[in-house]
Amino acid sequence: MGLIKWNQDLVIGVIEIDQQHQRLVGMINELDEAMKQGKGKEKLGKIIHGLTYYAGTHFQTEEKYFDQFAYPERAEHKKEHAAFTQKVTAFQNEFDKGKIGLSIEVMDFLCNWLQHHIKTVDKKYGPFLKAKGLK
Repeated sequence: MGLIKWNQDLVIGVIEIDQQHQRLVGMINELDEAMKQGKGKEKLGKIIHGLTYYAGTHFQTEEKYFDQFAYPERAEHKKEHAAFTQKVTAFQNEFDKGKIGLSIEVMDFLCNWLQHHIKTVDKKYGPFLKAKGLK
């Protein structure tokens, strides 16, 4: 069982976004499992880079719909994405330079941020986007 278990609490109701969220959950679980198995820096680095890239791709998807449908809370939501991206990019840079390793604290941040973000912030736009015709 992974660090984060996918369940109905994480479902937004827009298939494309739910699939992306599931992939992000899977990547965090993969990173956690690799860390627990003592995988080398190269393997962990690849997972971290993949997670960072995919999170950016996912944020672009959400923000495209926010702009397309004039989601009223898009500015604040984009700020959350930017703050997360900045924090994870800084962490990734420090990891790449060998200054920090993966820690429970980092994994807790990733896990808690993603779950909180989906369950509270993303849940707000699900009904809005569905009302605009997204399924």
